Amino acid sequence: MTPLDFIHVSLADQQLYGFVADELRLRMPVSSAANGAGERNGSGRTPRGLHQVRARIGDGLPEGAVLRGRRFTGEIWTPALHEQFPGRDWILTRILWLSGCEPGMNRLGEVDTFRRYIYLHGTPDLEPMGEPRSHGCLRLRNADLLRLFPLVPPHCPVRIDEAACAEWAQAAIA
Repeated sequence: MTPLDFIHVSLADQQLYGFVADELRLRMPVSSAANGAGERNGSGRTPRGLHQVRARIGDGLPEGAVLRGRRFTGEIWTPALHEQFPGRDWILTRILWLSGCEPGMNRLGEVDTFRRYIYLHGTPDLEPMGEPRSHGCLRLRNADLLRLFPLVPPHCPVRIDEAACAEWAQAAIA
């Protein structure tokens, strides 16, 4: 499949939309921050605006690989491991680390997306998608992230906003 030119994340819809040129090629549910949208460091909110993928982490790791500090722990997520570490904010499978592109909005100072460690990342399959539950990141199903990851080149633009998507994004994608 052709690499994506642009990603749009609608917080209102809790959906990620991937584009090649102006054509919608991919749609998948996400889970954004339980605290809503916001850019400030320590807010636990999902930052809005234009970002880029600054780093791609985990290529070649197995589905469910546990990542801490952006490194593979050697663990693979299972329900038993989940029970062993209740309350852990699971970062699984892959990481697409975002960096803000708009100084004062989501880049530099107290609003720096990259320094806030905001990712698109996998989450346990028992976590619901399509509803805000994260601590600021955008969570995806592991299978969806495995499908998305090879399509996202370094520096791929990612727009995150609170608007509901337009009619074009409501169409089913083959």
